[in-house]
Amino acid sequence: MDSAKRVMSGTWGEVWLDGEYVAETYGFQAKVSFNKTEIKICGQMATDSKVTSVKMTGSLKMHKVNSRMASKIGEEIMNGKDLRFTIISKLADQDAYGAERIAIKNVSMDDLTLADWEAGTNGTIEAPFTFTDYEFLDKVEA
Repeated sequence: MDSAKRVMSGTWGEVWLDGEYVAETYGFQAKVSFNKTEIKICGQMATDSKVTSVKMTGSLKMHKVNSRMASKIGEEIMNGKDLRFTIISKLADQDAYGAERIAIKNVSMDDLTLADWEAGTNGTIEAPFTFTDYEFLDKVEA
């Protein structure tokens, strides 16, 4: 890194949900957690571990400006349909070494917020999810 200006700012993040731009997004996270099994090795005091599976989770944070999520999954889930989505995250700070795009695949929403508001407070929605696959569409290389 040649300068602090290369640190990517979330201000330049964007999200697409099944190809539809989600302008009201203010935060996004997708992560892979490693499930490990402890392995004891003779002649070694420390317990080691082996990754045996992964769990992929995330969260989409949005300003409350529409009924997007209720429209996408509200009625369908009540009819027993397990809807799946693809989310594309893009982070493209102009001072960075490039842009990063990641496709989050087979996304299954964990819940649906029907109403959550308070007087004097701007409305927000957080949509947690799980997923089973991802693909880097663009990577940032220094």
